[in-house]
Amino acid sequence: MRSKQRRQVCILLPNKQHLDCTVRVKARSHEVLTSVLKQLGVSDLQVLSLAVLRDNEYLFLDLDQKLSKYFGKRWSRGSTTVPFIVFLRVQYYVENGLLILSSKVQQLYYTELRQKALRSQSRHQEALFFQLAASALQAEVGDLEQREEEKRQERKHRCYFLPEDYFPSWLIKRRGRDYLLQHCPVLHGELRGVSRSQAILQFIKEASSLQDGPVTFYRMRQEKKELRSSILLGVAVKGVRIYQGVEGKLCLLYDFSWTDIDRFTFQGSRFEIAAVGSLCLPKLVYYTHSAFHSKHVLKHLSDSHRLRINTRDAVNSIQQLEDMQASQFYKEAYICDMARLRQTLQSGSLTSSMSDCSVAVITSTAWSKEEEEEEEEDEGSVTEFEWCIDEPEEVFVDNPAEVSWLAELVHGASVDGPLVLPSTWAAVTVEMKQVLRRRADEGVSVD
Repeated sequence: MRSKQRRQVCILLPNKQHLDCTVRVKARSHEVLTSVLKQLGVSDLQVLSLAVLRDNEYLFLDLDQKLSKYFGKRWSRGSTTVPFIVFLRVQYYVENGLLILSSKVQQLYYTELRQKALRSQSRHQEALFFQLAASALQAEVGDLEQREEEKRQERKHRCYFLPEDYFPSWLIKRRGRDYLLQHCPVLHGELRGVSRSQAILQFIKEASSLQDGPVTFYRMRQEKKELRSSILLGVAVKGVRIYQGVEGKLCLLYDFSWTDIDRFTFQGSRFEIAAVGSLCLPKLVYYTHSAFHSKHVLKHLSDSHRLRINTRDAVNSIQQLEDMQASQFYKEAYICDMARLRQTLQSGSLTSSMSDCSVAVITSTAWSKEEEEEEEEDEGSVTEFEWCIDEPEEVFVDNPAEVSWLAELVHGASVDGPLVLPSTWAAVTVEMKQVLRRRADEGVSVD
């Protein structure tokens, strides 16, 4: 009798591996998350989250909701041996891989981004795919052997990789396998000496420029009674993109930054996007699959916007450090007490920043026990989210010594723990100055 109160859940990872867990019939989504964290050996998934495939679309789980909400009557009638499928996917894309401190999470993030690059239809970015392939080869194959490179002039091709594993199918068809096998190794060879971790970071950074790479898409209809969804709403790092499918190709209709958007509103399946008045655009109205979908899309949008605000200063500081290194102006100076500094920065983490997002979303209808009842109730309710345009003032750190703690990350250090971000970068500067002053009093050189 007790076994009937348990359900088997299979979690599919981006690297095609899977995890298994057993939960109660009345379990909530966070119980599966706890099992995943334990099996992966990390304390926080950071940019990854659990999702289900519903109406041929991925929806990220609300961790406070029961799993029965997502699997419906199949869950209550479910077999104790046949597992229910949940996916571990990237929910929040980042501009720089250094923001992901856990090496395991960073690897999973890279793996999913690799697969998205292979499915990309950004045909106007052909050169970028060669750079991505070279970075991926360096990360997965390592240094191109010198003796092989010397034989390049004598041999027409070197088949140490399959083009299908590193290039989209349309690019293979356009250029041909021989062309890719001949020219890609040249770019790969230029990365000799780059470590695996650095190659992964380089891939993540390059892939952020891919038009349809670091984007989560949701299908929508222009009219409520349309049979096929011709609109794609893309949640990107810097904002929202609206695409329309025309003869099998995606045409970009609107590219909104977060500050371009005044508010999102939905009533049932009706989903409205209002841009700020200065853009002089009409209110955009589209239709999701259901009110259930609308709620999850809205939550994803609000959480992504909040993440953008909370990581903006970190991205700026990392970019300054990389620019200084590229210009050879940066001199390594590990003058910080890293253990103390990390403890100081514990107050601001990527995970804690997400917990504030629920405040920004106003819901007028509670979740009901049965999904069918919920759909009927939600059709008459309105949920609205308004962006906070008055975002906090940016703080820039101009002194190279003040961002030296980031050098540890740039040189490949990784911690399987939660992403730690300062509440303000001024706090980092104050901490570093205190360290310097204390060491000067003690007569310790910081050179």
